[in-house]
Amino acid sequence: MALRGIGLSPSVENVEVVYFRSNLSTRLIRHSPMRFTGKPFNSNQRQYSGVQCSLARKAGSSIESKEDARIALSGSVEEELEHVTRFKISDFKILDCISVGLGGRADEVIFEAIVKDTDSPLYNTRVVLRRLTSAQAQRRGKRAIEVLKKLVRRKLMYHSYSMQVHGYISSPTSSGRVSFTLVHGYHGSFSLRHWLQQSDWLPTLEATLALDEESVRRVGDDTVGGPAVSRQLRLIRILMRDLLIGVNYLHSHGLAHTELRLENVHISPVDRHIKVGILGNAADFNENGLNSTLDNNLDRRQMMIAFDMRCVGFMMAKMVLRELMDPFIFTKFKSFLMKGNDPSCLREFLLQILSRDSPSGNTGLQILDRNWGAGWNLLSLLLATKPSKGVSCLDALRHPFLCGPRWRVVPSMDIIRWGLGSTAVRITEEYIYGQPQRSRLAHFIELMEMLNPNSKPKNWLELLPGKWRLLYCTGRHIGLTLRQPPARVLIGDVRLTVSRASELNTNLSFTSDIGFKIMIGRDWPHDKTGTSGKLQVNSLFRLTAGRRLYLKEEKTTGKFTMGSSNIQDSLAKKLSGRKWRKAIPFKEFPSSLPVAKLASGDIEVIMNLGEPLNQNLDTPRNAVHEIRTQLPPEMFDLSKLVCGTYVDSRLLVLRGVNGSALLFTRSCVDESSG
Repeated sequence: MALRGIGLSPSVENVEVVYFRSNLSTRLIRHSPMRFTGKPFNSNQRQYSGVQCSLARKAGSSIESKEDARIALSGSVEEELEHVTRFKISDFKILDCISVGLGGRADEVIFEAIVKDTDSPLYNTRVVLRRLTSAQAQRRGKRAIEVLKKLVRRKLMYHSYSMQVHGYISSPTSSGRVSFTLVHGYHGSFSLRHWLQQSDWLPTLEATLALDEESVRRVGDDTVGGPAVSRQLRLIRILMRDLLIGVNYLHSHGLAHTELRLENVHISPVDRHIKVGILGNAADFNENGLNSTLDNNLDRRQMMIAFDMRCVGFMMAKMVLRELMDPFIFTKFKSFLMKGNDPSCLREFLLQILSRDSPSGNTGLQILDRNWGAGWNLLSLLLATKPSKGVSCLDALRHPFLCGPRWRVVPSMDIIRWGLGSTAVRITEEYIYGQPQRSRLAHFIELMEMLNPNSKPKNWLELLPGKWRLLYCTGRHIGLTLRQPPARVLIGDVRLTVSRASELNTNLSFTSDIGFKIMIGRDWPHDKTGTSGKLQVNSLFRLTAGRRLYLKEEKTTGKFTMGSSNIQDSLAKKLSGRKWRKAIPFKEFPSSLPVAKLASGDIEVIMNLGEPLNQNLDTPRNAVHEIRTQLPPEMFDLSKLVCGTYVDSRLLVLRGVNGSALLFTRSCVDESSG
């Protein structure tokens, strides 16, 4: 952010206000022997139009008292900030331009300067002079110096991950106030936001960080270059790991940053580390009040860590998904989270609003989908609203998404569940349901059911209500291509809405919403226009605890054998392998698993058409028959749903009376259309 419309005088103290109006580097007005005073557009400060003189003794005593107060205030400032250097403006050579990425607030005036004092250890070093004009801004500056006392104990970490505060300039002004200017390090002309806004940001950042085989080993990789997706993932790992190390450095010293944004983060081209700002708003974990207790301090610590990690999550989202740099799309993204939606459902939501017009697909989505959807898992943990569901910096650094292929990471059970569900969802999106895909999906669903973390009825009553979109059914699949049905019906989204009738009982209301389109004419393979309709099926269910039994049939030597246990036998063989032995808490295939038993009531079916077809009643009758043919029978006749075998915040598995499994994902259609 640059300077615009500045009045300058030979000294920094005479500059009153700076305008921050542009993102381009602007050259300052030439020095003039006259003093000019600028005025900000939104300034509510008191204006001093002149100097009032009086020969009265009261006026003289008033001036003397103000002078005494000014001297006392200056002395108190020196006592508070005695552990840093107090500079004079004559120690610096003010430069005539300011870098784009040094953006400040409305109550800050920023200069770049070079130290010209030969006795200073910073001689000939470029620094930033940040003049703080308001009382609130000066409190931020003094807080940044106060924080320095805690952080400077580990000088190597401080110099690597913090924007170094060298000292301050304090001197009285003609208006009677004390001018306070913070002197801190210069770490490049761009903030991280400005880096990401460049059209060639990827090769430019790679060149700035001087990526070589030695540097990429820090993130567990051993290669450089490659496809754009691999290069961007490698760079994001480097930036995120550096950022998390810097934030963890603050948290380990009892401090929360509270202002983590792309605009406040810089990348130093000298040591190639991320600098996490000047910490003017850093807050202590522990309250110093008389009423503070151990529990209060612990809650405050968890809350502040969760806030910082949420800010890191927003930064990661913008680094990976470049579309979120657009304020309009980012507002939608943030609104989705502010409405109380679970961050684990972000993928379902973002797929509807992000552009996928590129021939190779969206790069950010590909990055987050890699390694069994590990990126979505880390993003959901960082953006968690409840501190208990969040993640710490150290745990995030151990997350598989931030660890390259050379690092062997032992995933937790939560990540294993997440990976199984994410892979199943990705297979369903391919819409190629050959025998290999169907077998893999059946295996993954069985494994998810074994690892269900929410098997108790109270967990189901908490997680089941909501809107779910049907992804896949392990039963039959009948389409339009190889048949000649009397009515051509194209099925749209199939959703299941579950609501709890009362908190006092376990009754649940199930509603199956089936969108479809009746296509009239012989050109339906090319022309998908037609009459839109909606089929709705309602039923009441009672949820109780139950168990799903796995019947072990005896092996026969006859000609005819039962083939229903083939999937279970294949799954048991997989579980005995070395890959799954440590992940699955079963030595052999279990005889039964806890489930949520569903007992249904009466069924109500309602069908609506967007426009009347004709007077012939055979057409809607044929349409209903075709819908029943293509749909899983459990979605048309809800009474065939007998139990729920897996549920979490984003995925649901229900079983029908014939043993087929229905895989659902939590739907976000309402949020995206708002």
